[in-house]
Amino acid sequence: MREKRKELHWGRVIDCYVERPADVNDMLNRSFERSPEVTAIVDGDRRISYRELDRMASNLAANLFARGVRKGERVAVMLVNQMETIVAVVAISRLGAILIPVGSRLRKPEISWVFEDAAPIAVIHGPAFIAEIPDDGPARDMRFVVGTPGWDALLDAAMPRDQANERDGATDVANLAAGADIGEDDIYGILYTSGTTGLPKGAMLAHLNVVHSCLHWEDAHALVRGERTVLCVPWSHVSGLCGVVLPFLHLGATLILLNHFKASAFLRLAWDEKITHALMVPAMYGLCLLEPHLSSYALDDWRIGAYGGASMPIPTIERFAQEFPALMMCNAYGATETTSPATIMPPGDGIAHAESIGKAVECGDVRVMDESGCELPRGEEGELWIAGPMIVPGYWRNEAATASSFVGGYWKSGDIGAVDAGGYVRIADRKKDMINRGGFKVYPAEVESVLTGLPGVIEAAVIGEADSLMGESVAAFLSVKDESVDQQAVREWCATRMADYKLPARIVIGNAPLPRNANGKIQKADLRALVKTLPPLPVRIPSPSSAS
Repeated sequence: MREKRKELHWGRVIDCYVERPADVNDMLNRSFERSPEVTAIVDGDRRISYRELDRMASNLAANLFARGVRKGERVAVMLVNQMETIVAVVAISRLGAILIPVGSRLRKPEISWVFEDAAPIAVIHGPAFIAEIPDDGPARDMRFVVGTPGWDALLDAAMPRDQANERDGATDVANLAAGADIGEDDIYGILYTSGTTGLPKGAMLAHLNVVHSCLHWEDAHALVRGERTVLCVPWSHVSGLCGVVLPFLHLGATLILLNHFKASAFLRLAWDEKITHALMVPAMYGLCLLEPHLSSYALDDWRIGAYGGASMPIPTIERFAQEFPALMMCNAYGATETTSPATIMPPGDGIAHAESIGKAVECGDVRVMDESGCELPRGEEGELWIAGPMIVPGYWRNEAATASSFVGGYWKSGDIGAVDAGGYVRIADRKKDMINRGGFKVYPAEVESVLTGLPGVIEAAVIGEADSLMGESVAAFLSVKDESVDQQAVREWCATRMADYKLPARIVIGNAPLPRNANGKIQKADLRALVKTLPPLPVRIPSPSSAS
């Protein structure tokens, strides 16, 4: 058990580990020094060691510095789960620059808001996303396209020493490679999370947050050097970045990258690479159970099957226990604001406490509060308030949202739950109106904002509809002026303006006003009752892109 103490950070007194890396750079550099010949990344046929990852990241950092990237500058990265992503993540951190992950499924209007808010100085992206990068984003010479000769040059040769001196006087490549002068309260990255207002908020993840999340994962799952994990959730989400990429780089473990999730491909990769760990959403486990040859995969090394982002059906947990007796299914709960885990299920407790999301992480604190801000007794339901060194300091350039969400050192999750006498946390209800599409959070206000922008639409309301495979799908109700607005027009309008997992699966169009109460508020309870009377949507197994 690591020693803890109370510390002051961002005006909060919180529990912290006494012995810890100074920042993310320090954490990663320890792995580079300790495990230089260990395979760091497996990306299809490409494999690189920690020594090679160190070299490539150093070269990229030096070249980004030569082009003007400095500590505190924002650098956006829009890539899929691929080797270049990991190189970019390490390089940006070394400069003390701030990482802005951009989901590969976002569309130009969504990206425009992120770029307007974060104002990145540079963007690293794949060639497939050229059309999605906003014209008013970073300057043309600060848009680095992976896979081009220019990108290869950034990785193959470090910036000349005299060029570094010319641009910054006292800085040279050797100093850059050692990392920038970073404080643990400095911002490591900004991850955008949607909200009930429809405009995403940039959660500021500090180095202290990330370091503690990595240590929490390590301790809760008894992770060791030599682990092998598959990155099959999007790296740009907090669960991918702070639940897989950074914790396993910290361990000096092997990251096996899977871009598009397909159950058969995952199982084959897990078998071939002898994985010991995987973090997935419940829908992915459900898809694995549909594989006709599941029992033929001898995954004897797979020890930890972590999951989160949605509830896991108890039969799924029990079925996996039957198929893979050595596998311990471990639930976890968190959010972007908690830098991934706030609670983790102790290994071995997954079946006995299948209805729980685990216990608070070692340095975390979960309280159940009533509407007046008073703590409730064990077992009673209220809003979960969470504190600890993994809680972000606030939202980027959004003091109002920070003030309303972070109170007295706690983050108000908006989730309703309880904590039992044994410390196991249970979720009773989700954030109001939020839709959970296979672990992807969809906020109705964001989709409604897009829908009402379509000419001819008077008003729109969005709710979640039960989906036997993905948990929920998006159902949209529209009041329109005339028949020019049909389902095809709505789908085409939305397809270019929002991520595919946000697209309405059911579209109900009419000329009558949507149901409202006496105060003029749309009655979504009536719409939820109505959708239950409609014919069920056909079960659709997600395409590789929509399940990743």
